[in-house]
Amino acid sequence: MTDCALARYGHADLPAIRQILLDVHADAYAAEMDDPFHQTEKFAWFVDHWGARPSFDCVIAFAADEPVGFAYGATADLGRETWRGHLSPTPTPGTTFALSELMVRPKWRGTGLAQRLHDTLLDPRPEQLATLLVDTTHPRVQALYETWGYRKIGERQPFPDSPLYAVMLRSLPSA
Repeated sequence: MTDCALARYGHADLPAIRQILLDVHADAYAAEMDDPFHQTEKFAWFVDHWGARPSFDCVIAFAADEPVGFAYGATADLGRETWRGHLSPTPTPGTTFALSELMVRPKWRGTGLAQRLHDTLLDPRPEQLATLLVDTTHPRVQALYETWGYRKIGERQPFPDSPLYAVMLRSLPSA
């Protein structure tokens, strides 16, 4: 099932891929749509927020013509990285890639596709660090990210209606 074609998109491509991201999200979170934080309108805001950044980078997996997963993020603003306030001493100033979303349709979970999307997105990145947030009620997801080289450095709730997240960080090969 991991025989998928991966395609990379950037900031200028958002109008063409926005609906794909929304459709995959709707399928991936179908069972959680009663949670306001996971509803399509909220996710659309995040897509638009991240996609508006010139450094927006997205990889989408296609099985035949069907989009089955994606990963996206952008360079974090210097001084506003999610790891700030969780590390002492603070890392030497550099750049951080914020992995905002990694999503795979339920039928494709457990196939290795998530790691393929993740690695394809991050491999060419020039930043020194990568950071992501994981819902603390999903310890298996956190454990998976730990096998990919991330470590939990703290917790934060970025929005009043959001879950409590584990803040995770790793070095990138370019560092």
